[in-house]
Amino acid sequence: MNSEHQALFADEPVEHVQIDGVDYALLGTAHVSRTSAEAVRRLLESGHYDAVAIELCQSRYQALTDKTAWQNLNVFTILREGKAGMMMASLALSAYQRRIAEQFGIEPGAEMKTAIEAADQAGLPIQLIDREIGITLRRASRRLSPWKRWLMINGLIVSLFSREEIAEEDIERLKQGDLLTETFTEFSESSPELYQALIAERDRFMAARLLEENRDQPGHRVLAVLGAGHLKGTATALAEETRPAETVAELNQMPPPSGVLKVIPWLILVAVLTGFGIGFSRSPELGWSLVLTWVLINGGLSALGALIARAHPLTVLTALLAAPLTSLNPTIGAGMVTGAVEAWLRKPRVGDFESLRDDVTRISGWFRNRVSHVFVVFFLSNLGSAAGTWIAGFRMVQQLL
Repeated sequence: MNSEHQALFADEPVEHVQIDGVDYALLGTAHVSRTSAEAVRRLLESGHYDAVAIELCQSRYQALTDKTAWQNLNVFTILREGKAGMMMASLALSAYQRRIAEQFGIEPGAEMKTAIEAADQAGLPIQLIDREIGITLRRASRRLSPWKRWLMINGLIVSLFSREEIAEEDIERLKQGDLLTETFTEFSESSPELYQALIAERDRFMAARLLEENRDQPGHRVLAVLGAGHLKGTATALAEETRPAETVAELNQMPPPSGVLKVIPWLILVAVLTGFGIGFSRSPELGWSLVLTWVLINGGLSALGALIARAHPLTVLTALLAAPLTSLNPTIGAGMVTGAVEAWLRKPRVGDFESLRDDVTRISGWFRNRVSHVFVVFFLSNLGSAAGTWIAGFRMVQQLL
């Protein structure tokens, strides 16, 4: 590489790797950095590259380039397929990134949008090399113990409530990290499981995708625009990868859920029904007292969660009636029922989908927007039911002893 072209990188972090005659320039960026966006445009306008690869999956690419993408969101399908939690996490991460970007008057993902626009202007192919965000979050969640999973959720919640202003020089320091791990900051540093799913696996995945996209093209020059937290790992994986197709397939697989987590709902079902059986065998009065305890505590706390979420009165009533039953059904949660009822009673409007990305950057927006509000109802009524399951269970044991 000549010195003139090297100068185009200025002080931006970069790694150069050559594999099978293909030259890869891996450019490390901050996803809300003005200087990163400027560097990407400068490099692509140089005419030195034959293709640009970006740290986006298809869904994130569509969300970034198509302002109407959210209008195709089917809330009922998300609830039915058990993806509401992952959708909330994805929206929370997007909101965190967008809030930081708003401080400096730039679009979140500005360097990715710049890469897309400059590639289009130059007629260069765009290669989407990151793993789908839903798969990444699910793999991260599956690796964690229930306690660590709870801490991860708290990290997301804290990121939503935090209004702390961030200095632009701190944004530049994000080039030493990654947006996902920055969201969980302290927790991710002490969690090898989370690091594997959020960073290490994606390094390998993006390296394998680069090799897949550019195989058998000697002399090809590719600019890969990555979050700088992935720079070293992706460069190392690129040099070591020998079976890219197998790596992509492996890292797209969902790890099986923990055996313990699969068994717990069935144990709860057996324990509660056994408790009812013991109670009725002693006396009908005790049996019905146990049933009443289960219904009032479980349903009551789920209804309280729905009430805190400002759900429709009929949704609150649904939580009260459904939670005691769904808690005994390992295949469905109270939130799936209450979310669906809320979406039916307060159907999201076109404007809710159009403003979703902006609304979720504020707590009030989560309640005001009818799309995000469904997920708030889902989460809080589920949380209430989960708490009610354990509290009611302990109370039943006390009644039996």
